[in-house]
Amino acid sequence: MIKRTHLAGVVILASVLGVSAFTWQIGERSPAGHQDDAAHADGEHHGGSASASHGESAGHADGEHAHAESAEPEGEGLHLSAEQIGAAGIQLVSAGPGQLDEAFSLPGEIGFDEDRTAHVVPRTPGVVESVAVELGQSVKKGALLAVIASQQVSELRSELAAAQRRESLASKTFERERELWQEKISAEQDYLQARQDLEEARIALANARQKTNALSGVSASAGGNRYELRAPFDGVVVEKHLVPGEVVSEATAAFTVSDLSRVWATFSVAPQDLARVQVGKPARVEASDLGMQVDGRVAYVGNLLGEQTRSAVARVTLANPDGAWRPGLFVNVRVSDRARQVPVAVPEQAIQEVEGKPSVFVRNAEGFAVRPVDLGMRSAGKVEVLAGLSAGDQVAGEGSFILKSELGKSSASHAH
Repeated sequence: MIKRTHLAGVVILASVLGVSAFTWQIGERSPAGHQDDAAHADGEHHGGSASASHGESAGHADGEHAHAESAEPEGEGLHLSAEQIGAAGIQLVSAGPGQLDEAFSLPGEIGFDEDRTAHVVPRTPGVVESVAVELGQSVKKGALLAVIASQQVSELRSELAAAQRRESLASKTFERERELWQEKISAEQDYLQARQDLEEARIALANARQKTNALSGVSASAGGNRYELRAPFDGVVVEKHLVPGEVVSEATAAFTVSDLSRVWATFSVAPQDLARVQVGKPARVEASDLGMQVDGRVAYVGNLLGEQTRSAVARVTLANPDGAWRPGLFVNVRVSDRARQVPVAVPEQAIQEVEGKPSVFVRNAEGFAVRPVDLGMRSAGKVEVLAGLSAGDQVAGEGSFILKSELGKSSASHAH
């Protein structure tokens, strides 16, 4: 009994000692493991490598910001040598002061030159036998337009033939009576009567010829009862209202022929602007839709105001050798008012649109730099520069569009 009790006590004591040893081992290891875990956690959240990374990121961001603030872009440029510039045909011009005419714009329209526009109409009633031209066809002076048959033409030609015979007979009678009178065979009264008859016959013949020639502006020698309509001058058939078989009269509008090598730009001038628009003043006609412009001078200013518009009609006469200015085209007419001195001006051809802004190509040591500019008034091929350019700067004038094209190619290559 005593031995069992002693054995149980030994087992309990051994169990207690074993637990104490295990607990001690855990106590010895737990602080270190906790510190390692804490250090690992601090290393992830607040450790030296994280702090260093954060410091590097902050420093990198500050460096980039500082660089962005200090590197203001001066505009794209092109690197070209003097030989390349010359080979491309680019001409340099100096920006500087200039005298420009202040101008104001008025809406207008291109129309026929009424001094060179003819409305060809039949001279007598008749029937159209043939039409020799088409609408829009160019014709020379005297070109056949149409042939018309008319009974009145037959009567006029009969009258002309009769007048010619009477004049011939009267001439022979006069010659005979003059010889007889000179030889004192007949009385002077007979001689005087023969001379009077000859003069009357000549008058009748001239009248008959005038009636026949009046049938057409150029010629009426079609024979029989026919007469011809012919072009009065070189021009274009802009209206045609005849077809074969049509019955016509003196009031029929047959053809309209206009010389389109010269046209009128007509515009209206309000009473308050009449003092600024005078004959002889420079004017520029612009068709913005077609990108065309031409310089001219005010050729006419009306003395009367329109009943409905209460404005005067003015016009600029334009040469139109290639037919680009078509009647009916809406235009703007810029009339020069008075001259004004500006500090900086360049030719209009030096201005190119880059990224939606008017810009110039300024010459530098490497080639050209693009510089946006603010523009002012325009006159006679020059434009005022309000900002972005100084007097004396060298810019590309003629050929600046080549630089714009090369700049676009360069930008496209960098994008890829």
